[in-house]
Amino acid sequence: MLNLERLRTLDALARHGSVSGAAAGLHITTSAVSQQMAKLEREVGQKLLAKNGRGVRLTDAGRLLAEHAARILSQVELAQSDLEAQRGQVVGELRLAAFPTAARGLFPAALSALRAEHPGLRVRSSEMEPERGIAGVVRGDLDLAVVLDWYNKPMPLPDGLVKAPLLDDPADVAMPVGHRLADRDEVDLAEFAEDEWITWAEGEFCHEWLMFTLRSKGIEPIIGHRAAETHTQLGLVAAGLGVCIAPLLGRHPMPPGVVTVPLRQRVRRHVYVVWRADADRRPSIRAAVGALRATADQQG
Repeated sequence: MLNLERLRTLDALARHGSVSGAAAGLHITTSAVSQQMAKLEREVGQKLLAKNGRGVRLTDAGRLLAEHAARILSQVELAQSDLEAQRGQVVGELRLAAFPTAARGLFPAALSALRAEHPGLRVRSSEMEPERGIAGVVRGDLDLAVVLDWYNKPMPLPDGLVKAPLLDDPADVAMPVGHRLADRDEVDLAEFAEDEWITWAEGEFCHEWLMFTLRSKGIEPIIGHRAAETHTQLGLVAAGLGVCIAPLLGRHPMPPGVVTVPLRQRVRRHVYVVWRADADRRPSIRAAVGALRATADQQG
């Protein structure tokens, strides 16, 4: 009999391509991954891993079993969904993630409503950038993730995921009160060609969007500071250290000394929630999506 947790470890190895990646995805140590794989090799009587430089690769047998493992794990998810749907109760554990401003703007009200309406449901939430949230849902580490697109740069979504829109989130430019454009009714991005920008960490989806958008207007951005949190960015703006993009969701209260001005070409983020298609029938998924959409409607 094949052990389900060992198949889950093999599936993680196939998805991540390394022992360290699988360990991070499963929230276990690299030695635990190696031990699980050694036990699985003994169970099947074949080598599943082979050395590949300093790392490892799947053997032919490993790739074959990994394909079966992915289907088996999907069927287990479907079985759990069907049992939960048959019971018709919103119970058990639900793991959610959202990028920081969505976690601040949506989670308090939505998760409070879930707790009041479904006391048998235990919710675990975390802040996570959109790419990591999507990867967590694909791997099965998360049940739901609140993620985003920008109006001119969509977020790639892997096959096998379902999404539901939550809201369109307008974004302005935040600048110090003494900035030369602070008293304008609207501004254009081209007017900030000589300003220092406060942006997200390099490689993050929102940072890449800002670079793409500014360069499409012929502006080579001057990056002064990087900060993951909107409120940290706004604090740097208040200190006169640059300007930043300030989406509406989760940005209040605004620190003193900061002015936000709308862009002439309106900038919006499309915020939505994703989950695995094979978990679609779970009442807890439907309840959580409903609570998030109700909270998002109140934001509008």
